[in-house]
Amino acid sequence: MSRIYLLSILLLPVFLQAQTNMTFRSVTYFPGHVLANVWGYTAGGHEYALVGEETGMFILDITNPDAPVQVAMIPGPTSDWKEIKTYQHYAYIVSEGGMGVQVVDLNGLPGSSLTYHSVYPTVTGQGNVTKAHALHVDEVKGYLYLYGTNIQGGIPIICNLNADPYNPVYAGKYNGNGYCHDGYASNDTLFGAHLGNGVSIVNTTNKANPVNYGAPFPTPNNFTHNTWRSGNALFTTDETSASFLSSYDISDPTDVDLLDKIKAVPGSNAIVHNTYIKNNYAVTSWYKDGVAIVDVSRPANMVVTGIYDTYSGSGAGFSGCWGVYPYFPSGTIIASNITGTGAHANDGELYVLTPNYVRGCYLEGLVTDANTGNPLPGAFVELLSSGIAGEITPTSGLYKMARNGGGPFTLRASKTGYYTQDIPVTLSTGVLTTQNIALVPAGLPVEMTRFDAKGTDNQTAILTWETALEKDNAGFDIQCSRNSSDWETIGFKASCGDGRTNCSYQFETSQLQAGEWYFRLNQRDNSGASTLSDIRNVTIYDNRVKVTIAPNPAGAAARTFINTGKDSPEEITVALYAENGQNALFSTNISTSVTGQTELPLSMENYPAGYYLLRVIVGNDVINTPFIKK
Repeated sequence: MSRIYLLSILLLPVFLQAQTNMTFRSVTYFPGHVLANVWGYTAGGHEYALVGEETGMFILDITNPDAPVQVAMIPGPTSDWKEIKTYQHYAYIVSEGGMGVQVVDLNGLPGSSLTYHSVYPTVTGQGNVTKAHALHVDEVKGYLYLYGTNIQGGIPIICNLNADPYNPVYAGKYNGNGYCHDGYASNDTLFGAHLGNGVSIVNTTNKANPVNYGAPFPTPNNFTHNTWRSGNALFTTDETSASFLSSYDISDPTDVDLLDKIKAVPGSNAIVHNTYIKNNYAVTSWYKDGVAIVDVSRPANMVVTGIYDTYSGSGAGFSGCWGVYPYFPSGTIIASNITGTGAHANDGELYVLTPNYVRGCYLEGLVTDANTGNPLPGAFVELLSSGIAGEITPTSGLYKMARNGGGPFTLRASKTGYYTQDIPVTLSTGVLTTQNIALVPAGLPVEMTRFDAKGTDNQTAILTWETALEKDNAGFDIQCSRNSSDWETIGFKASCGDGRTNCSYQFETSQLQAGEWYFRLNQRDNSGASTLSDIRNVTIYDNRVKVTIAPNPAGAAARTFINTGKDSPEEITVALYAENGQNALFSTNISTSVTGQTELPLSMENYPAGYYLLRVIVGNDVINTPFIKK
């Protein structure tokens, strides 16, 4: 019989504020344990949470979501990474800590004595699969896909489950596009997530010779972590700071189009992790932002309609919610926190939630020139007092926005050289409201020829603009916003003079916080009338170089990242020291240009457990990062 040693404490967290359309049922703490991904299994009227943990997999009966009960614990190698999927009555577990593919026969539930063993599929000419980062099951065809393996630098390996699901057998591999971190596979089609190399769409009908449909396509943050398909739409996540859940039209797999991208919390720097689609909802783990439900019934106009913040921290970093599972027949959602905070900073946490799936309210339309009827690009469309960020129309003149909750609002459209137009609209849950807008050209006292904005190394923004002719112009209010919806006037530039031509202006802001900033000009006539300019956006970077080791405490496969907003062509020096920082265990120089996030080489495989110091030198910046190897 399996030894039961989990201490469960169930209570309502008092720190959680972000909670919409999800109800807390319980939380189970795993004292001193780090959690990874989760999956679910249903049989005999019971619902079971399969919880990946650093020393194995816990199985909890959550049929009563208010009182989970531990049933069994399946031991495995010590590693922070555990990924789990099911097929029939079997669970498949992989880890970067080794053990090949661990197969657990769940047929013995609700008993605690379960049969399990490890399988090491033999890849022709390449040896055995000893480890993998992630996995997925093509339930339609009965094949297991393994990602981030020890074979050929981490390419996907395909195993046959049809003959004997308890003993997966090697069937083929996909050699293209290098390391594959994760993926979705169904009906002989693989959607591989290749981190910095985009997404591959692969026909795997012939397992011995998979064929690309086309070239891999990039995702917004160029660090594709996982993929999930729903009909003709594919959804992806990028495991980087301030990342997005993104949607793509894959009706033609040789010509994929980005449809939309969204954050759980606008303006957040949190990292999105895993997304799963259920009934046209994307249920997604978002590290420090918790669990989000995104209505993706209109994949080109996604909207967050549910959220539950499982973690009291915020911002970037690999802490908080690792995984989520939404497929229980009861509708129950489970979510795993790697560890908690405060008194539970060293304890893994399993949240059990009850969702209320609600459709969004959608508003879409076309902005045109009232005189010509042509689509009008560059118009700014905003829904006042709605909490939705406004948007600038592209070449097509189309706009689209959505929100959680309906009601009456004012739709405003503006563009330099046109009269601003306000239109009353009423939004309803689950309803698409179409509102076209025809903007009337205005006879303006100012003919603006240029308006630009750019960031500086001092974390300020410099705005410059020029006019061809000014008449009856009082001047320009300089306005800024963090979300392109809520605007603040931060300065004023008086007119260069009545009747003047070819005037040039410049305005520099005070120091700004890192992130996205939006700017516009409000041109004021002497009569008191005003006209808004087009909007310009600037990304302000935190110029301090930052080094992140994830996870920390680290394992043999720890990942190290350097983040900087500076364009740094300088050579990077990376050195590893024992705790005292006196003698370098190794040191290497990297010739690269660093902007944003770059992964650094660091292998801890040959070093014993203990305290270490990682020193990174970029130009004049020296960053010392202490960490622990377990």
